[in-house]
Amino acid sequence: MAAMTDRALVHVVDDEAPLRRALIFLLESVGWQVAGHASAEDFLAVFDRTLRPACLVLDIRMPMMSGLELQQVLHGRGVRLPIIFLTGHGDVAMAVQAMKLGAADFIEKPFKDQLLLDAVGRALRRDMEQRGEKRLREALRQRLERLSPRELQVARLVAQGLPSKTISMRLDISERTVQVHRLHLMAKLEVHSVAELAKLVLLGDEDMAAGDP
Repeated sequence: MAAMTDRALVHVVDDEAPLRRALIFLLESVGWQVAGHASAEDFLAVFDRTLRPACLVLDIRMPMMSGLELQQVLHGRGVRLPIIFLTGHGDVAMAVQAMKLGAADFIEKPFKDQLLLDAVGRALRRDMEQRGEKRLREALRQRLERLSPRELQVARLVAQGLPSKTISMRLDISERTVQVHRLHLMAKLEVHSVAELAKLVLLGDEDMAAGDP
């Protein structure tokens, strides 16, 4: 837990000052760093998604911009910050809508302290995992970008398990040229087997298909 508490930040957004202070006190009491915000607008004014792992404890009903509206704004900006919604109304329709947009949890007031603490712990771990996966995908993408267009063609066909002779026929190049491309692309991608190559190419193609930013 120490490594996570040293770096992670919990944002608390609630327009009720007494509850906001109580939430901040509770979360800080177990070692987390906490930032309180009186409104969704205040949060948006200071939030930096690149800063460090974080999660959001968010009141679902607030004046001006509601918690759900803030979630929709973040979603529209491509921000996948784990959100724990707090509500005193037990609105099932709201919970369903929030979960569809990727809410990490939905907690009804009043709640036991440990329930919230457990939810925050899960949300922070989720954000750290998402960030780690994004860094990995970016590193893989950068490796794929080292390839020439022809090497990328060969890489995709090799990843499908096709032999050099078949690849040479498909691309209308000599088998020797295919073998040279294979050597070069394996070195550029820093892979040592067709299995590693196939995994890398698959992830790269998934990212392109999804339009991953």
